[in-house]
Amino acid sequence: MPRGTGNLTGAPFPEAASEALDNAQLRRNLAKATGTIRAKRAAVVDELPDWAALRAAGAAIKDDVLANLDTYLLRFEAALTERGSTVHWARDAEEATRIVTELVTATGAREVIKVKSMATAEIGLNEALAAAGVAAVETDLAELIVQLGHDRPSHILVPAIHRNRAEIREIFAEGMGATDLTDDPRVLAEAARAHLRRKFLTVDVAVSGANFAIAETGGLVVVESEGNGRMCLTLPRTLISVVGIEKIIPAWQDLEVFLQLLPRSSTGERMNPYTSVWTGPTEGQTSHVVLVDNGRTATLADPDGRAALRCIRCSACLNSCPVYERTGGHAYGSTYPGPIGAVLSPQLTGIDRNPTLPYASSLCGVCYDVCPVAIDIPSMLVHLRGRAPKPRAEAAAMRAAAWAMSDHRRWRRLLRAGRLGRALGRRPMLPPPLSAWTRARDLPEPPRQTFRDWWDTR
Repeated sequence: MPRGTGNLTGAPFPEAASEALDNAQLRRNLAKATGTIRAKRAAVVDELPDWAALRAAGAAIKDDVLANLDTYLLRFEAALTERGSTVHWARDAEEATRIVTELVTATGAREVIKVKSMATAEIGLNEALAAAGVAAVETDLAELIVQLGHDRPSHILVPAIHRNRAEIREIFAEGMGATDLTDDPRVLAEAARAHLRRKFLTVDVAVSGANFAIAETGGLVVVESEGNGRMCLTLPRTLISVVGIEKIIPAWQDLEVFLQLLPRSSTGERMNPYTSVWTGPTEGQTSHVVLVDNGRTATLADPDGRAALRCIRCSACLNSCPVYERTGGHAYGSTYPGPIGAVLSPQLTGIDRNPTLPYASSLCGVCYDVCPVAIDIPSMLVHLRGRAPKPRAEAAAMRAAAWAMSDHRRWRRLLRAGRLGRALGRRPMLPPPLSAWTRARDLPEPPRQTFRDWWDTR
């Protein structure tokens, strides 16, 4: 099955993570932000006595969608068409960006405003539009910070989480030409508001994503905290929505589950400040919906990996992950960072193109504990590690270990021989090529006695 394109933006994780760990300011920014969100999430989740049942319901709904995706997609298309939208199907990022670019240029527009969308970032839409002479203006505050700073998003929910207030003030001063700014959040928000309001009132084409797509009604749902998305959805004369095919939910009633799971897991709020639902164009508007595969059906074909498509992009796993908290999102070299990115990105693009991400985890399991749709990310990481191409020396070492472990006598002799390692003392590094392993790990001193020998004495 064809894999997706796009979604690779940086160096392999070990190299990028090593560089990120040297940035003390980055680690301070991440620790403060993720710690705050974690605490808020824990408090509002604890308020619900039926959280476990909600979580199970969310997982069951998404699994039903994945098992019957073809049926739900056709139902969704029919409902959209009936309500006046035009539906386009895109197999990969190249086809999706071509469709959107052609729709935009057909209007004669040279600028579009955008609702925050991971799908458009995944397919590289902004870059494709720029190549066609069209400027894409991000209207989500954090995405605007990233765009004006000529930066890349580092978080699913809070793309500028790696920036502090002083850095944002400098970005706005340069990007907006505003010289009288302070780093007070109200002042910065007002500057962004004034900058964006001009765009809302003058730009005639908008591009959105969707948090959910309702097969029963053809409704698209966007949840947000600022209200800028609602301006994008209603004011422009042309609205183009780019939606991953896994965003489908069967019925309107299913929103009851997800509108409880998502805000608590993402921002630590009981409900989103703004929830926008639209079914077809507003009066005088033209509406297009681009349904994007880009590796999703290939992921669906893997029974051990398809649960990653349950993801509702809440970012709870990022905010809880000790690896993400220390390296940030850029180290993952992918549109989707953190634990979910470590399992989703390799599947969308193919493990051969993204072989290091499944190792970007300590397998502590906290990502599974906080996931609102119960994605077993640790088990999936192990599964993908087994599929990832390995260096020749590592593959030979694994074959040797398998040979030793397949016979209890060989295994016992190997364990006893391991005590010779005590002669190395507490050396922090092994000689090459084993130094590649100890470069990021402590070398434990072998015990004086193996467990089997201890057991035999008793």
